[in-house]
Amino acid sequence: MNQEVIIVRGNHTLKGDVRVSGAKNSALKLMAASILGQGETILHNVPLISDIELMSEVLARLGATVVREGHTLRINTADVDSCETPYELVSKMRASISVLGPLIGRFGEARVAMPGGCQIGARKIDMHLVGLEALGVAFDVDHGVLAATTPNGLRGTHVYLEFPSVGATENMLMAAVTAEGHTAIENAACEPEIEDLANMLNAMGARVAGAGTSLIEIEGVPLSTLHPCEHTTVGDRIEAGTFLAGGALTGGPLTVHGIDPAFLRMAIMKLRAMGCDVETGDDWITVRREEPLSSVDIQTLPHPGFPTDLQAQFMLLAALADDVSVITENVFENRFMFAAELMRMGADVTLDDHHAIVRGVDNLEGAPVSSTDLRAGAALVLAGIVADGETSVHHLEHIDRGYEDYVGKLASLGADIRRVPADSLR
Repeated sequence: MNQEVIIVRGNHTLKGDVRVSGAKNSALKLMAASILGQGETILHNVPLISDIELMSEVLARLGATVVREGHTLRINTADVDSCETPYELVSKMRASISVLGPLIGRFGEARVAMPGGCQIGARKIDMHLVGLEALGVAFDVDHGVLAATTPNGLRGTHVYLEFPSVGATENMLMAAVTAEGHTAIENAACEPEIEDLANMLNAMGARVAGAGTSLIEIEGVPLSTLHPCEHTTVGDRIEAGTFLAGGALTGGPLTVHGIDPAFLRMAIMKLRAMGCDVETGDDWITVRREEPLSSVDIQTLPHPGFPTDLQAQFMLLAALADDVSVITENVFENRFMFAAELMRMGADVTLDDHHAIVRGVDNLEGAPVSSTDLRAGAALVLAGIVADGETSVHHLEHIDRGYEDYVGKLASLGADIRRVPADSLR
């Protein structure tokens, strides 16, 4: 799969209707949470992407059985008997650190290899450890493996996170549901995926309130009272935002289905500021544009701010806008690696620390480019749709981590796009 290339011929066409998959960043954590259910949990609307396959392998190594039926996963964790995740799997995907919290919640101990994933910044896990230590977890690092124990059991606590880290919030949440007493997480991450996780935990018998706000409160319950459940993953707001950026690029009209518009308030606001018409319904968003793209200033921030995972897609829009845009990256320090690939296609981008000054150009030119991370790869494919000539996008393993049938969905919207073996280009 990874030895393939996406070939795009610029035809400036993306219009019609597309349905987004379930949220990658939610489904992975829901899978981890199933460890607490001690039986068969059923998850619906799970995307067909490589990260989900990796997490399935992680759970299988722990002793779970994972069966996929289309977009539904049946995860039976009744026989989970290991607390250790293997390096060869964890090193490939950062999200696998999310098994730390539920393993501690179920067994009071865990051994988890230090995580890997996209090369878009340090993304240290210090806040995960600080939060879990407040709950009574003791950590030791042994040759790249985090060894967690709970000498005196898990106890409720009050934690103020230094930064609203999604991963730290999730790990604390999944451990705290079995802690004795009351836990409060202040400055918690507010992402929709946090609320989705809390809804599933509550369906399993946990007592979580406030998810989706900056204050989450948990009343601990005995592990024996938690049980499996059936849950449907929310729609992927980043996939939806990616297609909306594509519609804005070409003019559309393009309608994305299966997404709550409230998840993308800031992105919708920026699309309108750039000259797009945006309509919304209960679970759909339509974008169209008849005027030239206007320049815009963007700062990435934790939700409900502008998502860092849409920064590359909007830098592409800014590259074809009518003036100078400034994009400030406040979340991941290496996310601007995408700019160098976009400049190969003729974009005018100047980097200054965590700022990108983007001067709009009249057109982009097709070129061979490489995905530097998941979202950059998706944005480069969109760039090829509006570039002159042919673009070849390499290192598709990044795109495959988070987009289900990306080529097929874009082709259904009119793009001249195909996926071919890399050998065929020689």
